[in-house]
Amino acid sequence: MSLIPSFFGGRRSNIFDPLSLDIFDPFDNLPIANVPSSARETSAFANARIDWKETPQAHIFKVDVPGIKKEEVKVEVEEGRVLQISGERSKEQEEKNDQWHRMERSSGKFLRRFRLPENVKMGEIKAAMENGVLTVTVPKEEEKKPEVKAIDISG
Repeated sequence: MSLIPSFFGGRRSNIFDPLSLDIFDPFDNLPIANVPSSARETSAFANARIDWKETPQAHIFKVDVPGIKKEEVKVEVEEGRVLQISGERSKEQEEKNDQWHRMERSSGKFLRRFRLPENVKMGEIKAAMENGVLTVTVPKEEEKKPEVKAIDISG
């Protein structure tokens, strides 16, 4: 058992596992009020890790989504320049005769939202997935440089 709450359906390693760092949890069987089991199971994956960088040409979002197919991820833009990235990793099917020794990979839904700045080209947003990393590129509008007009000095 572990001092860290289990997000993976209560499965923990075998106490006879010599590599196990799990220890007794005195709070393991206490009821947690108003927290549905689905929330406990998905909370570990709910915060997909995202990097957001700005270059002179674009805003670039990189999301770690290992083991998820591109069909299981949605990238949407809502009114008010809100970029929404969501998806779900399905739980692995359990077979009746399987004995789990460790289940550390998280499953469940994730949803991240970002308000985009005003200087982006909303119609030109692109997304690509490669090697478990989703990259969303939001191009920026070119900055309009103020026109400088020379004034003749009389006299």
